[in-house]
Amino acid sequence: MTRVSWRAAQLTVGELSERSGVPASALRFYERQGLIHSGRTAGNQRRYTRDTLRRVAFIRASQRVGIPLATIRDVLALLPEGRTPTRADWARVSQCWREDLNARIEQLERLRDRLADCIGCGCLSIDICALANPQDALGERGPGAHRLMKPEVSRADAFTK
Repeated sequence: MTRVSWRAAQLTVGELSERSGVPASALRFYERQGLIHSGRTAGNQRRYTRDTLRRVAFIRASQRVGIPLATIRDVLALLPEGRTPTRADWARVSQCWREDLNARIEQLERLRDRLADCIGCGCLSIDICALANPQDALGERGPGAHRLMKPEVSRADAFTK
């Protein structure tokens, strides 16, 4: 692995790829999608500012938790153009989806904690289903695993809380 000098203000697509762990093809895709930007040399080669490493890491981390690229692009558009974003800029961006991330965390915790229990899907196949969802009462809410969604106390839920 070629180590990128900490003094380098600009990176080639290969250096950015190597340092970020993201294939060059994905970096070019991100650029076409407006997620990252590059300058061009006289020979028309891409050059990325060093702060693009943080943007790429942010994109990848956001994708890993299921945030769509369009949402990521909208949030990245809030960062300043023409200068390296500051800590305050990134803090402002992080506020954009704090509520969404907290909701995702709650949903994952419910999945983790309730998957071996009745989830309110209507299958009535687990021994606790008859108590947690008597006569498939949660089916009146429509399709889905109602006990994994945002909790709403109902008659059926009250049995297992």
